[in-house]
Amino acid sequence: MSMLAAGYRWLDDEGAAFGAPGLEGRWTSSRKDAVGTAYSASSRVWYTLSHGILNEIYFPTIDRPQTRDMELLFSDGETFVHEEKRDLEYEFEYVDRAALAVKVKSKERGGRYWVTKTFIANPHSSVVLMHVKVEGEKALLQRMKCYALLAPHLNGGGAGNSARSIDVAGKRSLLAWKENTSLAMGANCGFTRSSCGYVGSSDGYQDLFDDMRMTWQFGQALDGNIAVMGEIDLEKNPEFTIAIAFGDGHHAALTGMLQSLATPFEDHLKRFLVQWERARSPEHLTKAATDGGWLARISQNVLLTHEDKSFSGAFIASASIPWGASKGDYDLGGYHLVWTRDMVQTATALLACDREDTALRALVYLACTQRPDGSFAQNFWIDGTPYWQGIQLDEVAFPIILAWRLWKREKLGSFQVFPFVERAASFLIKYAPITQQERWEETAGYSPSTLAAVIAGLICAADIARAHASLELAGFLEGYADWIEAHLDEWTTTDDGVVLPEVKRHYVRVHPPCPGEPFHDDSVPVGSFRIANRGPEEKSVFEAREVVDGGFLELVRYGIRRADDPLIVDSLKVVDHVLKVDTPFGPCWRRYNHDGYGQKKDGGPYDGWGQGRPWPLLTGERAHYELAAGKNCSKLTTAIEGFSSKGGMLPEQIWDEADLPSRRMYLGRSAGAAQPLVWAHSEYLKLLRSLADGEVFDRIPIVAERYAVAPGERNFKNHLEIYSAGRPVRKIRAGSTLRIVDMGHFRAVYTTDDWSTVKEVVSTLVSASGAYVDIATDAKQAGKIIFTQCWPQDGEPDRWLGKNVEVEIVS
Repeated sequence: MSMLAAGYRWLDDEGAAFGAPGLEGRWTSSRKDAVGTAYSASSRVWYTLSHGILNEIYFPTIDRPQTRDMELLFSDGETFVHEEKRDLEYEFEYVDRAALAVKVKSKERGGRYWVTKTFIANPHSSVVLMHVKVEGEKALLQRMKCYALLAPHLNGGGAGNSARSIDVAGKRSLLAWKENTSLAMGANCGFTRSSCGYVGSSDGYQDLFDDMRMTWQFGQALDGNIAVMGEIDLEKNPEFTIAIAFGDGHHAALTGMLQSLATPFEDHLKRFLVQWERARSPEHLTKAATDGGWLARISQNVLLTHEDKSFSGAFIASASIPWGASKGDYDLGGYHLVWTRDMVQTATALLACDREDTALRALVYLACTQRPDGSFAQNFWIDGTPYWQGIQLDEVAFPIILAWRLWKREKLGSFQVFPFVERAASFLIKYAPITQQERWEETAGYSPSTLAAVIAGLICAADIARAHASLELAGFLEGYADWIEAHLDEWTTTDDGVVLPEVKRHYVRVHPPCPGEPFHDDSVPVGSFRIANRGPEEKSVFEAREVVDGGFLELVRYGIRRADDPLIVDSLKVVDHVLKVDTPFGPCWRRYNHDGYGQKKDGGPYDGWGQGRPWPLLTGERAHYELAAGKNCSKLTTAIEGFSSKGGMLPEQIWDEADLPSRRMYLGRSAGAAQPLVWAHSEYLKLLRSLADGEVFDRIPIVAERYAVAPGERNFKNHLEIYSAGRPVRKIRAGSTLRIVDMGHFRAVYTTDDWSTVKEVVSTLVSASGAYVDIATDAKQAGKIIFTQCWPQDGEPDRWLGKNVEVEIVS
C-alpha cells in the first residue's frame, strides 16, 4: 500500500482485480473501447452544482448497461437489484418554499421499503450534500445494501477521467480527477466497500446486475470513461449523508468533503434555509401569478443559482445540457456557457425583482469581457474565454440597455459606464443594420428582433452620451438609430407573403443580405437563406417570405412600434397560423416554421437535426404583447406555469404532439432540450413585474417617446441616408442628406455635376464611433453624387480609396 500524500492512502485492489480469470481481457478492452462507445450513451453533467446550490436532479433515461452520473442502487444480495429511478416510485417536494432544498421520497413498488433523500449544498464550500434515510421491513433492511454510483465527467467531458479508492481519516472514500480538477465522494459512515471501473464493462453497475452482489473492488481506473461505487450497510446505517466535493486538486476536494461530513446534516440544512430566506423573492410579484407565486419564487432562485460563485456576475444559460444523454465529448459547449443575450435577460429579470446589486455585478462582469472593439463573443466560458465566434448585434446592444437601466436607477455605484457604452455603440455603428447571426444564432441579414435591440441600444447610448456632455456623439447615435428605424419595415417585411395567402404584407424572420453586403451567401438564390438543422432529405433553402417568427414583437416591447400598428397586427395573424400550438395548459409558439432544432418527429433526441418544438419563453413574449395592447393575458401566465416541471423548472421546449409514453413525451410537457432554461424563467419573472406594474417592464420610455407615438405626432423626421464601406448605398432621395460614415478620420472629395466642379469636406470625428461627412441635396435635385475618400497617415502620404463611388439622386 503506497503513501501518495499526507493524510490519505491509496487502497490496493482486493480480490486480484487486475489479474482475476476472465477479467483481464474485459478490463483491457474497456480501457480502449468504453471511452468511445460510452460517448453517445452516457449523460454528461456539467458540475455547476459544485459552485453553490443544487436546484434539481435530472436523471436521463438511457438503456442498460451504461452507467449513470449519480444515483443510488439497492440490493438484498439474493433476489433483486433496484435502480431508484427505474424501480422506485417517487414524489418530489421542496423543504422550504423560499429555498432550493430538495426532498425526494421514493417507494419500492412492492411497498417493502422506502427512501427519503434531501439535497442541499454546503453554503460555504463546493460540496453537494445528500442526506438519505431508508425505512422498511426490518428483516429486509438487515440484509440490504445501498450503493452510491457516480460517473465523473470532470472539466466538461467523460473521457480522460481517473479515480482511486482511498482511505482518508479512517474512512473509505473515492477520489476522481481530471487535469487539476478533483472530485471526492464519501459518506459520514464511510463506505464498507468501494470500486473504480470503466463504463459499460467493469463499473459497479455491471457488477451488481451480474449477481446482485458487489464482487469487484477495483482500486483504480485511469484515463477513461469511468464510474465509481461505494457500498453502505443499511443494517448498521439506515440513515447517512453522502458528500460530493470539488476542488482544484485532491487536497481541496478531500478537505471540503470531510469538513462537510464533520458537521451534522441538520446544521447544514438550517444554515442553508436561513441564507435562502435572505434572498426571498419580492412578494408583490407573486400577486400577479395564477399559481399563488410558487413558480415565481422558484424562478428567482433558479436565476441566482446560475451565477457562478468563482466568477462573480457570470450567469450561464443553463446548468443542463440539451439532449445530454445522447451527447459526448465532441460538443463541450452545452448551455453552461455565458451568452450575453441570456445573461442580460437574467440581469433584467433580477432588476424586476429589485435585485439591483446582482444586476450591477452582471454588468461589471460584461465590461470585463468586452473586446477592445466594443463587441462580445457569441458565448464564452465563465472565465471569459470565447467559445463560438459569431457576430450577433443584439448581444452588443443588450448590455447598453442594461447599463442604461441601472444608470437611470442611479445604481451604478462608482462604475464609470460611459466608456463601456461608447465602445459597444461604436461596434453597432460599424456593423448595423446587418447581423451575421440573429437571436436564434443561425442566419445573417436584417432581423426585426435584432434591429429592435440595436435601435433601442443606440438611443440608450445617446442618452448616456448626452448626460456625459458628448452632445455631438449623442446626435450621431440618434441619427443612426433614426435611419435604421426609417428603413425598418422596408428591410424586414415582404409584400408578397405566401404563408397565409390573405395576408401579403408581414414581417419575416430575417431578410438575407444582398450581393455586395456583408455576410451575403452566394451559394443560395438572392432573397433566400439556408435553415440549419434540417434533416438529411429535407429542403433547407427557403425564400425569406416563406419563413416567419415572432421576433418583431420586440419592436413593441422596447417601444419602437405601437401594439396596434397594422403591420404588427397582420404579422401576428401569420405567426399564429403557422407557429401557434395549443396544449392542455394553454398556447405556446415555435421559434419559426421549418425549424429543425428540436426533438425528432418520432420523439428521439436531436442530434444535429430534428423538429423545432414550442418554446415556453415565447408564450411570455406574447403575453407581454397582449399587455401592451391592453388585453388580459392571465391565460398565458397560467400556461407558462403549467409548462414547468414538478420541481418548477421551465424547459427550453415542450412536446407538441400526442403523448408518446415510450419516449416519455407528453403534450405540453418538457421535451429533451435544456431544463431549466434561465431565459424562460427570466421572461416569466419580467411578465409578473409587468402585470404588477400594469405596463411592460422592458419598455424604454425614451425609445417609445421617440418612435411609438400616434401618426403625425413625431417631433423629428429622418433625412439621412447612410453610406459605409460595409453597406454601400446606391440611391438617395432628393432632399435627403447622404452621410458617409467611416471608423477613422477622413476627407471626402465629391461632385454633383460629373466633376465640372469639385468639392471637398473634412469629416467630423465623433469619438470611438468613427467619423462622418454629410452631403445635402435639395428637393428638386437630380443626377448623381460621385465621391471618393482619403485618409491621412502620420508621416506618410495620404491613403486614397482608389475608386469613385456613385450614388443616384431619385425623386
